[in-house]
Amino acid sequence: MALSWDRALQTIVVTGGAGFIGGRLCERLHDAGAQVISLDNYFTGLAEAHVAGVDYRRGHTRDIAALVPETPDVVFHLGEYSRVEKSHEEPALVWDLNKAGTFGVAEFCRQRGSKLVYAGSSTKFADGGLGRDQSPYAWTKATNTELVRNYGDWFGLNYAITYFYNVYGPGERAGAYGTLIEIFRRKFLAGEPLSVVAPGTQQRIFTHIDDIVDGLVLVGARGEGDEFGLGADEAFSVLEVAQMFGGQIEMLPERAGNRMSAWLNVAKSQGLGWSARRKLADYVAGIKHAAANVAAG
Repeated sequence: MALSWDRALQTIVVTGGAGFIGGRLCERLHDAGAQVISLDNYFTGLAEAHVAGVDYRRGHTRDIAALVPETPDVVFHLGEYSRVEKSHEEPALVWDLNKAGTFGVAEFCRQRGSKLVYAGSSTKFADGGLGRDQSPYAWTKATNTELVRNYGDWFGLNYAITYFYNVYGPGERAGAYGTLIEIFRRKFLAGEPLSVVAPGTQQRIFTHIDDIVDGLVLVGARGEGDEFGLGADEAFSVLEVAQMFGGQIEMLPERAGNRMSAWLNVAKSQGLGWSARRKLADYVAGIKHAAANVAAG
């Protein structure tokens, strides 16, 4: 899918621009000819993800007005805390990054007249809608979508809200704030058991980073309103994903906030011409093929 940015929209801010998704989005927008400003506090962002030609600024999103004196056409707000289970351990940090930070971004966009593209979380749709209250992360993300929507109603803010479904691909992070596929990839390559939180039947939708960025560009250029889901059209249990990699599996105790079901609505995104084109099975097969070639010398 060849996508280009509307050249009438020249100045774009990406919060979390040194992160996994933000870095790839910055690259795509810069290559399309936009002036791109990244704002990142480097909590999980990495300087190694920097893209030549992008203007990188370090700071908290609550301070965006001081750190970005320009008036951007669009702000892609990706710079939030984004781990479900770990959010139970550090609720004050989640509040600081997700509530104080996002309020600052919403106010900035209201005052500057910028379009706000907010990266919501699909956790709010899980388990029949109960997922929104199952962790500090899920609750802050769900209520932030309401904040953005209300800013549209109260102040005429131009906005679009997207929902990501377990993004994977080159450039993923591992560790305490890592993503499942990258954690499994590293363990698989190291010959270690793949750790699966019980019961293992919890369903997840996994979406390739390039499909996500395709969708963000489309929504940023033409999307208006809520419910722009960006997710692949198939779900797997965590245990099925581990079995896809192969090797030994280690079961871990259940954890709070571990939602069981996956729910997907991509109708509005498809209405813009978007669809997920990459398959998780192909990505995992590529990892295993590359590992086999290395082993063969």
